[in-house]
Order: sequence, then structure tokens, then C-alpha cells
Amino acid sequence: MIALICFVLAVLASPFKSKLRLEAENAVLRHQLIILRRRLHGRVRLTNHDRWFFIQLYRWFPAILRVLTIMRPETLVRWHRAGFRRYWRWKSRRRGGRPPVETELRALIRRMSIENPLWGAPRIHGELLKLGFEVAQSSVAKYIVKRRVPPSQGWRTFLRNHAPDIAAMDLFVVPTIGFDLLYALVIVRLDRRDLVWINVTTNPTAEWVARQITEAFPWDMAPGYMIRDRDRVYGTVVTRRLRAMGIRDKPIAPALIGSIRRECLDHIIVLGEVHLRRILKFYARYYNETRTHLALDKDAPLSRTVKRAGRILCRPILGGLHHEYVRI
Repeated sequence: MIALICFVLAVLASPFKSKLRLEAENAVLRHQLIILRRRLHGRVRLTNHDRWFFIQLYRWFPAILRVLTIMRPETLVRWHRAGFRRYWRWKSRRRGGRPPVETELRALIRRMSIENPLWGAPRIHGELLKLGFEVAQSSVAKYIVKRRVPPSQGWRTFLRNHAPDIAAMDLFVVPTIGFDLLYALVIVRLDRRDLVWINVTTNPTAEWVARQITEAFPWDMAPGYMIRDRDRVYGTVVTRRLRAMGIRDKPIAPALIGSIRRECLDHIIVLGEVHLRRILKFYARYYNETRTHLALDKDAPLSRTVKRAGRILCRPILGGLHHEYVRI
């Protein structure tokens, strides 16, 4: 009964359909009959010509999905999408032109762009030419890192460029075995972390500190900046001496020389001024010539040469508190 009603409705609606649409539906129905007649046994087998026929009619008249009976409508849609992908793959095929840029070269261009934020495509292109890579500048511009803000150096680069002109000094207290107080002044260059001056006194004054600065830096080797805390011992005499030597004074928050305390003074009872001066002298030599620093890529302030041959010899430092390992 339902089928009869559908047939009657289709007959009533047929005068309102376009002639081309009716012919397309009739062509689809006739082709399905042809496919069913050539079936021998089992499942219906469609050839590529059959699929192409249905896909072309579907492109022109999508309404033919209603009259398909030997296949599902989604099957025809899947064929159409697969044909569309193959068409565009064929249309986008390479027809000569520039060869593709290798993956390793693209990675090198991106690495140069990240490591050198101030470099543009012409600068990177020039470096690649010197390295033997034949690549166009437009290709380099395509693969460099795109930045939303103007390029800027990092803090590591900024500090590395300014470290040779910066020194720091600190005055700290050391108690002796008799509970007397000694004062040690330490001056460090930030470039190689080397201790350029250490001295001890029982009565620190501004005049004494100013004299230590003069002895630590010859007039032609003075740093551009001096970092210090706001201790009252640094009076106007010290600031005038720094200004006279062309050193800009940069007071900061209070700070202590942590390495000296952790690695030396926290483990030794100081007997007196001469004893403290001798200990600090030994530690300064160890600090500058032997001790490795993370900030220096595991090197010492006075760079140590790498030795790969010879017998390893251990030398005690500060009575065995630290050791130096050398090859002989």
C-alpha cells in the first residue's frame, strides 16, 4: 500500500520535474538494469566505467541518489570525494621549476633564524652560500621563523656582552677563634668569575676600601661598572675614587660571597688575621686556576687545558678540603 502511494505521488509530481532531471534518473535506472543483467552470481560487480558514469551524473544531478538501488548513496558520495582528491593531486603535480628544499636544509635555516634573531633572510642566505648550499633567498625567507615583534637579543647575550666591563665587590665578616671580628674584601670580575683582589683588615674604612680598589685595577684595566651593596663603609671617598678611575658605581641590595663561605670559611676556624689572609690566598688560587664554573661551560676562570693522556694525580687543596686532579 505504501509503495502504491509513493508511486502515485511520483506520477503526480513528474510534470513539475525538469526534462533533463527525468532523463538523468531514467539513465541511472537503465544503467542499473544493465549491471544487474550482467551479474553471473553473488555480489554485483561494478567496473571503473560504471563508477565514472554514476559520479558524472551525480555531479550534474545530485537528485539521482533517490533512484539508486544497487548501492548506497554514501558509497557514491565516497567515490566522488576520492575522484576529487585524485583530480587535484593530478592538477597539483610538479611541472618542473625549483627542486624542493631538503629537510636538513630547512632545519638549518630555522636554527640560524632562532639563534640569530637579528638576522634576516639576506644574512642567512649569505651564510648558506658560504657553507656550499645552493638555495634561493626567497626559499630562505619562506622557512625562517616569523616573529610578531621586532627581534631582540636575550638576557644571556646582553649579560655576556656587558660582563667584561662589570666587577663586583663585597665586604664580609669572619669571626676568629677568640671571637674577634675580621673583615675581608673580595673583588670579582663577572666576565671570567675570577677573584682579582682579596684582602683582610680589622678596621675597614672608606679610605682602606678605596686603596684596595686602586691596587686591584691598574688605571688602564679598570671595569666600566662596579656592583656593591649599600654598606656604610663605602663612603664618599670610595665613590670619588670610583669616579676618578672612570668606574660607574652601581649599589644594589645586600649580598654575600656565597662560594667562599660554603666552600671554605664555613669549614675552617680562623686563628687570626695572618691565618685568614693565607687561607683566602690559597682559596683564590684554587678558585681562579682549578675550580670549574657552570657559567663558564665547566671551565675555570683562568682557562684549563684539556689533557687526555698521562697518569692522574690528586693534589689536596686547603688541607684536603678540596682536591685538584691533573695528568702527568
